[in-house]
Amino acid sequence: MSRVGEVSRQTRETSIKLRVDLDGTGKTNISTGVGFFDHMLDQLGRHSLIDLDVQATGDLQIDSHHTVEDTGICLGSALTQALGEKKGIRRYGWALVPMEDALVQVALDLSGRPLLSYHVPVPAEAIGNYDPELTEEFFMALTRTAGMTLHIKLQDGKNSHHIVEGVFKAMAQALAIAVERDPRRGDAVPSTKGVL
Repeated sequence: MSRVGEVSRQTRETSIKLRVDLDGTGKTNISTGVGFFDHMLDQLGRHSLIDLDVQATGDLQIDSHHTVEDTGICLGSALTQALGEKKGIRRYGWALVPMEDALVQVALDLSGRPLLSYHVPVPAEAIGNYDPELTEEFFMALTRTAGMTLHIKLQDGKNSHHIVEGVFKAMAQALAIAVERDPRRGDAVPSTKGVL
């Protein structure tokens, strides 16, 4: 059974088309107009082995906030669609990822209960035209629409680029585990309730 999610979102601030294939190979096609964010989404797809296609335009003449946040909304919605009833998945995922001086820990639960615990102090300087503070906004939007419990914690690091990249790579590794089918589970939903 195909585990694909496709979302289109049109507002006065952004226009986004996004597609995920949970059983892909990490193939990506990303264009948001925000170079560093494109790089991070590419890392997310490649390291999770989730095929990810994101075509976004936004009001970048103001800043990149709406584009980044709305992409998070769309990604969460597409993941929800692709996961369906979440039968047979592992549900939980976690990773501890080094990125040069940065060390980032991520743990997540595809529980249906949205919560973001984000403890990632990043130096304030911009990375290209990307504000590092938008990373939290992206993951907040993602957790809400994906119904995901997500904990992200910086263990060490001082370089903004390395910290943010470490966050996206750790998220990718954790997500890869959580969406993976567990052959021992069959078609059972991984919950004592029988539903997530």
